[in-house]
Amino acid sequence: MEKTEIKDQAIQELFEVGAQYTHKKSKRHPSVKSFIFGAKNNIELFDLYKTSESLEKALKFVQEIAKKKGNILFVGGKNEAHVAVKNGADRADMPYIIGRWVGGILTNFEQIRKRVDRLQSLRDQKEKGDLSKYTKKERLLIDREIEKLERMFGGIVDMQKMPDAVFVVDAGFEEIAVDEASQRGIPVIAICGSDCNLKKIDYPIPANDSSVKSITYFINKIVETIKNTK
Repeated sequence: MEKTEIKDQAIQELFEVGAQYTHKKSKRHPSVKSFIFGAKNNIELFDLYKTSESLEKALKFVQEIAKKKGNILFVGGKNEAHVAVKNGADRADMPYIIGRWVGGILTNFEQIRKRVDRLQSLRDQKEKGDLSKYTKKERLLIDREIEKLERMFGGIVDMQKMPDAVFVVDAGFEEIAVDEASQRGIPVIAICGSDCNLKKIDYPIPANDSSVKSITYFINKIVETIKNTK
């Protein structure tokens, strides 16, 4: 298949998942202007050729990390992203956060790691039946603690060191995660709607970051790149 055919196929795929749709012009961040193609029914549309080029750059970077057997932290706290992010991270054997971002995951990793270790310890004790020594009320409280820690840190139990990159769904929604990564010098890859500041992102992918179909498409592309490179 020639390059032009591959390019046309990529554009068609992006079109089919609705990657071109974003927000009203009034919500657009100035950094996104050059990626806008036009508008339909008062909703702006991304230039899919530029989205495709941005995706290619992001995937080349993902490939570099995968070659070095590095880790990418998948982040998707918005409801539309939960399932795709968890499934994608599991398939790629990567850490993930799908609940609310807990401040300090990157900037205070050592302290956060203590809470993750607590979760691992409680998990192990429960599996071994070691919690039977506690009263019914105490076990109930421990179960609640496990549930809370699972919700917050279940996806990063195996993340023993800082990630080599962070992949984010909706850079605006995950602003704290993006800022923490920036403070620690960790590159950020992000699906960005027109309301996001692209200047904050190392590898922005300007596209629909609100549709499950669109989000899943981009996650699958990143996961495929990781799996095909390992």
